[in-house]
Parts: sequence; C-alpha cells; structure tokens
Amino acid sequence: MVSPKTSIRRSVALPAFLVQQAMEVADPELRGNFNRLVRRLLEDYVERKRAREFEDQMRAMASDQDIQREISEMNVGFESTEGDGL
Repeated sequence: MVSPKTSIRRSVALPAFLVQQAMEVADPELRGNFNRLVRRLLEDYVERKRAREFEDQMRAMASDQDIQREISEMNVGFESTEGDGL
C-alpha cells in the first residue's frame, strides 16, 4: 500500500465548465486551491464508494438464508433473558 504521505502527479483534461462549477460550489477554503479541491473530492468519492460496498455486503448477509437461520437460533437462546430487566 502506498503511504498517505506519498504524492503522485497526474495530468488530466477537464471541461472548463466543470472546473468552473466545481470551484463555484466548493467550500471557501478550497476555492483558491484546485489541487486540494480535487483531493477532497477524491477522498469523498472513496469514502462513499466503500460505504456503498459495505451496505451491499450487509444487504447480502441479511438475505442469506444460513445467516437468517443462525440469527433465529441465537434469538431463541436470548428469549430467556428478555425479562431480566437488563
């Protein structure tokens, strides 16, 4: 894995209107630094993508018959403790 302190330079071609729109809606501290804006957007993208993947995995687990059966069995075991007030 690459260290968070390592920088990689990339050259990209973006439509001017897209850059202008991004700068217009950027947080004030990012408007004057396009590099930081792109970095923040990429960080947000990675975070959202990982969150969606996690949610997809949880949905898959929730619909898995073996997991549902195991949870039902666990719930039966916990039923005896429901009235203990804890």
